[in-house]
Amino acid sequence: MLIDTTLREGAQLFGAYFTTETKVHILSGLLALGVDEIEIGWVGQDDLEELVDRIRPMTGNTALSIWSPCRGEDIRKAAALNVNRVNIGIPVSDLHIYKRLGTDREGLLERLAQTVLTAGILGIEYISVGLEDISRADEDFALTAGHIAREMGASRIRLADSLGILTPLKMAKLVHSFNRQLDIDLAVHCHDDFGMATGNAVTALESGAHYADCSVLGIGERSGIAATEELAAHLTLKEKSHAYETGEILELCDFVSHAAGVPIPRTKAVAGKDIFACESGIHAHALGKSPEIFEPYDPETIGADRTVAVGGKSGRSAIRLALGENEIVYPEKRIPELVTAVKQLSWQLERPLTTQELTELTKLH
Repeated sequence: MLIDTTLREGAQLFGAYFTTETKVHILSGLLALGVDEIEIGWVGQDDLEELVDRIRPMTGNTALSIWSPCRGEDIRKAAALNVNRVNIGIPVSDLHIYKRLGTDREGLLERLAQTVLTAGILGIEYISVGLEDISRADEDFALTAGHIAREMGASRIRLADSLGILTPLKMAKLVHSFNRQLDIDLAVHCHDDFGMATGNAVTALESGAHYADCSVLGIGERSGIAATEELAAHLTLKEKSHAYETGEILELCDFVSHAAGVPIPRTKAVAGKDIFACESGIHAHALGKSPEIFEPYDPETIGADRTVAVGGKSGRSAIRLALGENEIVYPEKRIPELVTAVKQLSWQLERPLTTQELTELTKLH
């Protein structure tokens, strides 16, 4: 199941500033997609109460959660909000424990126990504890922290690869270890510093994790995290294990792209405008016969269009296909001449040809 954190992790992206109206628009898109949980922000956020009040009537089966540091005063603020879940973050690597928090392992565990217990006393029904920087932590100590959180009433442990240094094999091993030794919901938070985020998240889910964090376009601190659109498409269109409503996902990606100031590469998985564009002769020929030969899923399932253009890589089959699709009548015996003309013009322009340019060439050759 997917925990979208575009409005918490994603909002931490350098230079990203979301207005309340922008956040409501993003939330509406996420609810339409049908993600299982939305981490709507963090304790202390200026517009948090207004945001919760405005979106709560529309949430349906989607859980709303809030992120909080592992501090009693922040938990009390979180408990006053109309959210379903509270995600408590606490680091478990010695580097963070000693140098960032200025405490030791025993002090950290004591703080964790007190904070989770406080959350339960305050009536928070679903308490999630995020073990930050777990990929650099002592695993036995991290497991001890998980056991204490569980004993104090936590419902979920979230394993955070905070620097994105795990690989899928190491992620699988970590998830198996926690699942084997700890009877509790398990989530993962995978950063993308080495391009492993979505792969690690998929591997974690396949290895027994119950939840995976994600954000639209993967935006977040530094290189970001696993991408919502990639996970939703994979689970729905490839694995068919979930039924996320992917039909308008491109619109959501485009909106977040503009709001966050993050351009979408034209070949970006799921979200790129050219992922269903083709000019290669062999591919174009195959698409004309049966699209599934070279397409992993139907473009319409994500609200995309297929584009077959002719250019410097096109052969006779691609030219015939383009002529037919554009209802251009052209003598078969002159196709080789047209192919040559198309290739010459395309290389001159350094791009595929438009329909108008192809039409003009048919008049000249």
